[in-house]
Amino acid sequence: MTITPDDIVYWQLGPFAISATLVFTWVVMALLAVGSWLVTRSLTGGTSVSRGQLLMEIVLDGIRGQIRDVVEVDADRYLPFIGTLFLFIVTCNVLAVVPGFRAPTGSLTTTTALALCVFAAVPVFGIASRGLGGYLKTYLQPSPFMLPFNLISEVTRTISLAIRLFGNIMSGAMIAAMALAIAPLFFPVIMNVLGLLIGVIQAYIFAVLALVYIASATRAHEEQLERASNEKGETIRGKP
Repeated sequence: MTITPDDIVYWQLGPFAISATLVFTWVVMALLAVGSWLVTRSLTGGTSVSRGQLLMEIVLDGIRGQIRDVVEVDADRYLPFIGTLFLFIVTCNVLAVVPGFRAPTGSLTTTTALALCVFAAVPVFGIASRGLGGYLKTYLQPSPFMLPFNLISEVTRTISLAIRLFGNIMSGAMIAAMALAIAPLFFPVIMNVLGLLIGVIQAYIFAVLALVYIASATRAHEEQLERASNEKGETIRGKP
């Protein structure tokens, strides 16, 4: 029984290998790219839209709504990154029910790469919102003595993101394999349903945690925007 798709190697030349993780990552990327192209090639703003466009709008509005619940301001700013993370992970996890498909998220290398993307995105969004000096000051809050602990937390939460997703997907695959060996006619249906549910939940958790980390780095900037907007509204209402 293979624990991770990294164990399945289709081709190798010296240190270079093409594993199931890499192949199925390409498959998911191709599916998302082709699907996006097919849906967006004939977009329309009228009342009659295609089913693909309607589904895309429902998904995007749902993701945008979840982002807005966390950041409250300027949700579209985070939509490309968070939406891409969620769609990639949920596609990998959902396709795991297809016979022969090996979910790339069942590999620690994939989940580590996704966690590193979040690790890099946090300072990028933070610096874009607060400036370099303003962002670096967050590591000194609430006091300069917290600097080493804040730095450690950046690393530990990245490790936690990678291991949490990998562990849940890998354990789900192992349980499904053992259940299939015990009762091959009954358990597969139940495990496939549970696998779909767990896959969607894990994608949601990963995306929400990434959003929370990014939002915490830009929170001061968003609060300033909100206060400025409220003050502007009060000024307008106060005019005779």
